[in-house]
Amino acid sequence: MDIKNNILETIGNTPLIRLNKITKDFPCLVAAKVDYFNPGNSIKDRMALKMVEVAEQEGKIKPGGTIIEGTSGNTGMGLALAAVVKGYKCIFVTTDKQSKEKADILKAVGAEVIVCPTNVLPEDPQSYYSVAKRLAKEVPNSYHMNQYDNLANRLAHYETTGPEIWKQTDGKITHLVCTAGTGGTITGTAMYLKEKNPAIQIWAIDVYGSLLTKYFRTGETDMKEVHPYISEGFGEDFVPLNYDMRVIDYFEQVTDKDGAIMARRLAKEEGLFCGYSAGSCLQGLLQLKNKLTSSDLVVCIFHDHGSRYVGKVYNDQWMIERGFLAVKTFKDVINARGVNTLVTIGPGKTVAEAVELMKKYDIEHIPVINGMGPIGSISEGGLFQKIFDNPDIKNSKIADVLEPVFPLVDFETPVERLSHLINRENGAVLAKDEGGNFHIVTKYDVIQALGN
Repeated sequence: MDIKNNILETIGNTPLIRLNKITKDFPCLVAAKVDYFNPGNSIKDRMALKMVEVAEQEGKIKPGGTIIEGTSGNTGMGLALAAVVKGYKCIFVTTDKQSKEKADILKAVGAEVIVCPTNVLPEDPQSYYSVAKRLAKEVPNSYHMNQYDNLANRLAHYETTGPEIWKQTDGKITHLVCTAGTGGTITGTAMYLKEKNPAIQIWAIDVYGSLLTKYFRTGETDMKEVHPYISEGFGEDFVPLNYDMRVIDYFEQVTDKDGAIMARRLAKEEGLFCGYSAGSCLQGLLQLKNKLTSSDLVVCIFHDHGSRYVGKVYNDQWMIERGFLAVKTFKDVINARGVNTLVTIGPGKTVAEAVELMKKYDIEHIPVINGMGPIGSISEGGLFQKIFDNPDIKNSKIADVLEPVFPLVDFETPVERLSHLINRENGAVLAKDEGGNFHIVTKYDVIQALGN
């Protein structure tokens, strides 16, 4: 029987999946090593387990002990799974930049989570690096894993990720593309692949605001390069010991916006619901497309699952607030639909006349307007119920069957705001243009706008 002894035995052996649509204009095959198939939904499961195993072998963590780590969430999840199986406690320190979902997931598997400010230097007592080190000294029988400087991190990828990619490509891989964070994944994988074929190119993808690219190019840790960034899971404001820059051939930086947009494209166009770093990884490769030839075989590493970013990258409002998505407004919807004269009806008209208007113009909602402006509305659904209950109502005046007036908004109101105003009670919203003419937007219009 093929029965795993515990969840840790399912780590690794993740699939290599060909990209088809986003890379259709590339001269070569591009495949993704999709590591959200690990049980903790990220590539960090590999190194988390390895760090625990090495710590046990070296006697640095004892039975019943406490694992302490500074983590953006994914390493914490891997460590938490190991702790559940092996009987350890966990205290994780993270930053307020990380998604709430990540912290909630860590708590769900029994970990204690401490949130620290992002915009402080690593040596600041409030930084999550400093807090993790302090806790390791204060908590009895504890061990700080320190994924940044713990070489078991890159060892895990030398032993598993590299060999898997080599085998899955039959040794034909020519380029490895990977976001650069702690350095463990890219360095460990590169060390193995370079041993197999020194000609394999290793391309690191970094984010603007990180100092890693400048360090790679000059050997200098220039703090002037460091500024806040939104991207999660990669980029650093110091150089972890896991790096061996000799096995990396090139660094490319991407913007927060481009990485986020590409992550959403991966979900919609490739069916790969990945995290922020996957979008940044592929965006970086896109920027380097001209360096590739028809004989190349590129492997991108996609680290984690999109479920940890549903409140951020995959949330339209979050994206709009940061300027990552174009803000569509009431005016944009009207212009895209084509400006037509608004169909209205007066309160003295009959229900039968309203029904005829709905049939003629194929509409469901009509504002009721008198000389002063909107005084109410009628809808296909509302009229249907009234006519069903009393067929004779067709001869009644509109004034006798009025529904609530549609909300009146500014002509520049964002579509996201409209979606909150349109509900079961309000089937549409109205706005006046610069010339004083009324226009209507319905639920169908909003769905169309957000879908494009």
